[in-house]
Amino acid sequence: MAQHLMVLLLGLLVSGCVHSPNVQFYVLEPLSQTALPKLESIKQRTIGIGPVTVPAMLERNQIITRSSDNTVTIVESQQWASPLRDNLLQALTRNISTLQSNNIVRPYPWSVHGAVDLQVIVDFIRFDTTPGKSANLEANWTIKNESTRTVLKSGHSVINRVMSDSSYPGTVRALSKILGEFSQELSLALFNVQKGY
Repeated sequence: MAQHLMVLLLGLLVSGCVHSPNVQFYVLEPLSQTALPKLESIKQRTIGIGPVTVPAMLERNQIITRSSDNTVTIVESQQWASPLRDNLLQALTRNISTLQSNNIVRPYPWSVHGAVDLQVIVDFIRFDTTPGKSANLEANWTIKNESTRTVLKSGHSVINRVMSDSSYPGTVRALSKILGEFSQELSLALFNVQKGY
């Protein structure tokens, strides 16, 4: 009897594994190396990107989509390949490095590489999509002189773009695109700061 019960339990476990959905993993796409003209400062600077923060709701592996009635959808089979905060930091660093081609750009924490001249702190308030409607980014950001801890410039960015592809690959592409636009805003702010620095 016990042996039959063990066989039945094993069968249920195997059956559960067979029917569980395959998990798809995604990463944010950085800007193309030739996407935009670079903004080159007169003197080479070292720029540190981070820390980056995200809302508690986004501190999960699953990709979040938001409905117009303020409900959210979380699907276990659609996940970020790394924590979203790390994914954002990596993509932002690569984007700013592309846009600020004559500067050295490092992700937070950069202490192992030495000090930086400028620090860019980003607090994401929103980074999601409303399927069939829009991709949405909202963030507060600050550029500081790292050695003096002086705030040189700060801002609030809101980007909402219409999206037609509501699939998860389409969602990630739309989020990558608006992150690229945000990176351009930060790059321009950095360029203006460096002119007077």
